[in-house]
Amino acid sequence: MRGLIARGLPAQKISVGEANQARRIALADELGVHVTADNREAVSGADVLVLAVKPQDMAGTVQAIAEVFAVRPPLVVSIAAGIRVADIESWCGAGVAVVRAMPNRPALNSAGATAIYAPASLSPEQRTLAEQVLGAVGTTVWVSDESLIDVVTALSGSGPAYFFLLTELMTDAAVNLGLDRDSAQELAIQTLYGSGLMARQSDGDLARLRAEVTSKGGTTEAAVRSFDAANLRGIVAAALTAAADRGREMAQAFGDKTRK
Repeated sequence: MRGLIARGLPAQKISVGEANQARRIALADELGVHVTADNREAVSGADVLVLAVKPQDMAGTVQAIAEVFAVRPPLVVSIAAGIRVADIESWCGAGVAVVRAMPNRPALNSAGATAIYAPASLSPEQRTLAEQVLGAVGTTVWVSDESLIDVVTALSGSGPAYFFLLTELMTDAAVNLGLDRDSAQELAIQTLYGSGLMARQSDGDLARLRAEVTSKGGTTEAAVRSFDAANLRGIVAAALTAAADRGREMAQAFGDKTRK
């Protein structure tokens, strides 16, 4: 919402269905958007509907508002992990176009990374509209197969947690080696930030960027060799595989049980 408003969309054109009263008050005060506890009211007359609910809540949420879609079908954009387009379509009813996306938390700082999937039936105008909405908070890429959204979830959707974990572990290791915690954390966080900027502003050759920091026989090479000896590459591959597998499991657990 902040991204759309920053790009010129009037706050009054945004309507939010939110069950929590304190959150409704905060959103209205902070952003000036229309808020309501009634999801049907929130979606009535909408051109685009963003479903930002937990996977286990998706079926009940959509089924409760589906009758509104019969009057004016919106473009539905789901950011729920694991829930397939076909499931959402079955809950929405006929004639509702559905897009599935996987953003990540840096979208809160307009630095998000979002992958988008849509079936071939989506019109070019609808694709543009989805990209405009999701692109208001960062980079967007389209994927050609819905199964790849599970890979994206493992990569960029969950990815910030991996970088935070590595930064946390680097901080702890530096403290154990004698550095005070405040200094260690400040240096680790700034290194995370600066490295991200360098990668973003580069040509994307991460191996070259790494090599430029890794002097032969130096300290960085010693650290990288330690990573290699511990099979860091295999650990990372296993971690992303586990996350992608969990996305598929969620599709089975929270998808439409009536579809064959």
